[in-house]
Amino acid sequence: MTISTKQLRKQVAPFEKANTKASIIQLINTLGPYFLLWILAYLSLSVSYVLTLAISVVAAGFLVRVFIIFHDCCHYSFFKNRTANKVLGTLTGVLTLFPYSQWQHDHSIHHATSSNLDKRGTGDIWVLTVDEYLAASTWKKIAYRIYRNPFVMFGLGPIYVFLIMNRFNKKGAKRKERLNTYLTNFLILLVGGLVCLVIGVKAFLLVQGPIFLISGTLGIWLFYVQHTFEDSYFEHNEEWNFVLAAVEGSSFYKLPKLLQWLTGNIGYHHVHHLSPRVPNYKLEEVHNHTEPLQQVPTITLWTSLKSLKFRLWDEQNKKFVGFNYINQYKRTSQP
Repeated sequence: MTISTKQLRKQVAPFEKANTKASIIQLINTLGPYFLLWILAYLSLSVSYVLTLAISVVAAGFLVRVFIIFHDCCHYSFFKNRTANKVLGTLTGVLTLFPYSQWQHDHSIHHATSSNLDKRGTGDIWVLTVDEYLAASTWKKIAYRIYRNPFVMFGLGPIYVFLIMNRFNKKGAKRKERLNTYLTNFLILLVGGLVCLVIGVKAFLLVQGPIFLISGTLGIWLFYVQHTFEDSYFEHNEEWNFVLAAVEGSSFYKLPKLLQWLTGNIGYHHVHHLSPRVPNYKLEEVHNHTEPLQQVPTITLWTSLKSLKFRLWDEQNKKFVGFNYINQYKRTSQP
């Protein structure tokens, strides 16, 4: 696909401004239902825990939507005012267990290096090429296979990343980033402690536990499938192109309308990577009004399940493959 960077930027530019009214409406229709569902889930404990779990599934969907607001704040795209984005980002970070400044830093690197084979490692999912895997030590291969196992990535992954990794500053973090992490941790303990005092630790865990696990799994799945699809885009630094990385290395995840709404249009990930300053509620509009963006790789809820088998990037054939491809690759690569 021939893509003119200048032309694309010109078409997308008008959408790169937040609409304060739309942002406030989204805050209301996201936080309001989330808190209401949380209370209903707690009240349902006296009726049936099956009912509690059913409500928790819906609440988890709204927590994903809260994360999208947090995500927009990290790009300074939810409000026009930077301070407003920082304040709201920090508060929504408490609900989603993400320290605002730390994640903003790592996610900015992800956007600047996405699909660049020479700049992997920050804010992204661990991806090895076939050649890298074959050259790796036995222990590295074992670690990689464990990491890429769906149970580990989507089950244990949220627990490790959200509950443990996000609680610590990274080496070399700047002062404001460290302070923001401390503040987030304090507020999480304060809010969680107050809720436990009111309803009890057991009730809190019975409600928040499934909401956390379900939303965490959904969040990691969305991030995974947005960049892990068969004909994705990866290049070494000298051939890497920002626009191609955005529109060919990020998928258009075409979801049913309800799921699209709950996930804050993040399925239009190609648009988001092309222009992170576009608010989530404008992503679909950009896609529909920009013809070149309608030609990008498209995956559906059903076809996205194929991505579970993708483990390695095949540089020769420019596609994701599974571990079972290794023997075939060895045979075809032999002189």
